[in-house]
Amino acid sequence: MINLKYLMSFYISLNIEKLPEGYFLATSKQVQGLVAQGRTINETIDIAKDVARKILEAKEEIAGLKQVKNKFKYPLIMEM
Repeated sequence: MINLKYLMSFYISLNIEKLPEGYFLATSKQVQGLVAQGRTINETIDIAKDVARKILEAKEEIAGLKQVKNKFKYPLIMEM
């Protein structure tokens, strides 16, 4: 499992197309569900970065939840 908190950078290939309305649309075959739209190419790329980060973080969280057993012990540390 990839821990994104410690991952500095990685590459995702974006497919960017200009829509008839003048906006730009970014998708990626590497990150399923990534769709970003912006007024400029730079805005579209920035939005795509945020969307990709959220998708990958959600996938990491789901992967972590799938590894949790039905019953487990957890040390609860309390400060008073």
